[in-house]
Amino acid sequence: MLQLDGRSLRIADVLAVADHRMPVGLAADARARMEATRRVVQAAVDHGAPVYGVNTGFGKLSEVTIATPQLAALQRNLVRSHAAGVGDALPEREVRAMMLLRANVLATGYAGARASVVERLLDMLNAGVWAVVPEQGSVGASGDLAPLAHLALALIGEGPARLGDREGPSAELLQVVGLEPVVLEAKEGLALINGTQAHTAVASLAAAELTSLWRVAHVATAMSLEALLGTPDAFDVRIQNARGQIGQAESAALLRTLLMPSEIRESHRHGDPRVQDAYALRCVPQVHGPALDTLRFARGIIDRELNAATDNPLVLDTGELLSGGNFHGQAVGMVSDFLAIICANLAVISERRTDRLVHPDFNQGLPPFLAASPGLESGHMMTQVSAAALASECKALAHPHSVDSIPTDGNKEDVVPMAMGAATRLRRSVRNLRHVLAIELICAAEGLEHRRPLRSSDAVEQAHALVRQHVARSDGDRPPGPDITRLANAIASGAFDDLTSSVVI
Repeated sequence: MLQLDGRSLRIADVLAVADHRMPVGLAADARARMEATRRVVQAAVDHGAPVYGVNTGFGKLSEVTIATPQLAALQRNLVRSHAAGVGDALPEREVRAMMLLRANVLATGYAGARASVVERLLDMLNAGVWAVVPEQGSVGASGDLAPLAHLALALIGEGPARLGDREGPSAELLQVVGLEPVVLEAKEGLALINGTQAHTAVASLAAAELTSLWRVAHVATAMSLEALLGTPDAFDVRIQNARGQIGQAESAALLRTLLMPSEIRESHRHGDPRVQDAYALRCVPQVHGPALDTLRFARGIIDRELNAATDNPLVLDTGELLSGGNFHGQAVGMVSDFLAIICANLAVISERRTDRLVHPDFNQGLPPFLAASPGLESGHMMTQVSAAALASECKALAHPHSVDSIPTDGNKEDVVPMAMGAATRLRRSVRNLRHVLAIELICAAEGLEHRRPLRSSDAVEQAHALVRQHVARSDGDRPPGPDITRLANAIASGAFDDLTSSVVI
């Protein structure tokens, strides 16, 4: 069981809970911190002086003081009124990640919520009950108010939820698993909705998959290089040392590992009139390397945000309540844009390699469009077109979302980061890249068939065998869409990860 302490959650933990249903509990030290700061909130209630989020209205209405008998209604109304999301529901894995992250933030103790609130949230998570959360409606300013409010609605038994394939009122589904809805007390509605956990949940899962896709991009490169009779000379360690970029050097080292030794390479080492390959082959370390550097930076930001106290005001065990802006989502919103740029760059260079594999003027004697009977058959002509469409969309999705701002809440929230939009667009970019790489692997595997009986390196041959587990060799035209989907699903499941496990990200 994963024990939440508000301090040590990592992306790998989010994956374990979101995808593999690892059970989660509340650590004893986190419980003690929560109990201490809850006493501070109760003292503020007893004292009666205006404290934002405890006995005042919210945002532009923060000047309105609320009487003590209405404090529970204040928190309930906050959750109800802020559940303004629209659009498609977030997938289960993202909602589970969001539930985990929100519980972890409450476990920091800075929100001043009761430990029982976290425990009920974790009970839902462990029982498989998850809120129906629309993905649109958050600007990431005072946190992801709308998505988190939909999550809180399910917690208090008022919103829709799901249990397996069943959808219904959360109160009914909670009853099915033997749980009671939470009755909110002072500040707890605000504690549940004020923070960055919706867009951070989406971004953390996308960053995890992009890490895997960065590895797969090297496997695809190695297979394409061999199919195109390219040279690994551009990956020489001396070239990388001359520049000194860390990611570039590690990318080149991974390619050298994947490509050595190879009968295909030895077959054209001498007598090949080409002095150097096209950029899509020769400059892979110079493109994939900066992607690695940026990916590491972005994952560091996200890892820190998983354990960030993002409520307002923050409740300190000294008895103080401090108002600030930790709910602002610029940090993860900005790196979500960075990660979308990585997707675009990896997709563009992959599509260019695919084009060289099918283009009869550039594919080093492979059949036009890799067709068995060119002319009678179109082969992978349209497969490359699909890659082009996906890569083009990745370019559009890479336009930064976090530079936008539309003031909200009566201009009280006058600079907002649009972080949720950045995160959901990143998710789509990652999916596009997964399919672009699947297309390259399919075409590269087909190209290798035409170099037989020569064999490539052990790693490339293993990759070829993995492709063939999901996509049969072409023996005539057939719809390529199902092949692409099957291989993309295999990529998403981590089928190629073992080939590049030497790289630590």
